[in-house]
Amino acid sequence: MPLKSSAMPRTSFSQVFFPYKCLQKQKKQYLCAPNVRWCNGSTADFGSACQGSNPCRTTIERNDSEGTTVPSFYNMIKKEKIAELANQFLEGTDRFLVEVNTNAENRILVFIDSDTSVTIDHCIALSRHIESHFDREAEDFELNVSSSGMGQPFTQLRQFRKYEGLAVQVKLNDGRQIKGILKSADESRIELFEEAKNKNKKSKRIMPGDLIILPMDTVSETKGIVNF
Repeated sequence: MPLKSSAMPRTSFSQVFFPYKCLQKQKKQYLCAPNVRWCNGSTADFGSACQGSNPCRTTIERNDSEGTTVPSFYNMIKKEKIAELANQFLEGTDRFLVEVNTNAENRILVFIDSDTSVTIDHCIALSRHIESHFDREAEDFELNVSSSGMGQPFTQLRQFRKYEGLAVQVKLNDGRQIKGILKSADESRIELFEEAKNKNKKSKRIMPGDLIILPMDTVSETKGIVNF
């Protein structure tokens, strides 16, 4: 629970390390001592919000008598911990973890996929599982769990196998992009029916042409695309 600017009690001080920016997207106020300036949770840099020779090391007030502490938003949650919790929850299902993204403001994005489908209930259940392992009084964070979208690059071999027989776009390390129908993929290569010229100019549907083989180490990214 953040300290309020009114009726400030006498408190003890302890030194902590802050990131360069205040926590974003939080409608809270945090006290930045020793010059008693307020950071209001926008994108204010501590160099201007909290003066001093070292703006990244400052002092915060703690109300030890009442047991109220300024939230420890400087404590970044590790993505490895989130991945561990997600994999633990998804084990034994047809769903799997695709990617975890975190930043210094503890905004956590979790993307999952499935051999069949991902529902809203699946995302809610995983979100609750992850959140249950953290104390919001000690760690302020924003958690978002969603399914991997059509335009997101594949990160797991299971995603390639899910798209066998469907349209994909492959970007090579040299910048070239190839569209086609995915035949198969493994750790070493991708087999793809390269897009053939469609005589019907009004149709955007990808028609399979010649079979080509792309070594996996030449591929920068692969993603599914809509095939009308």
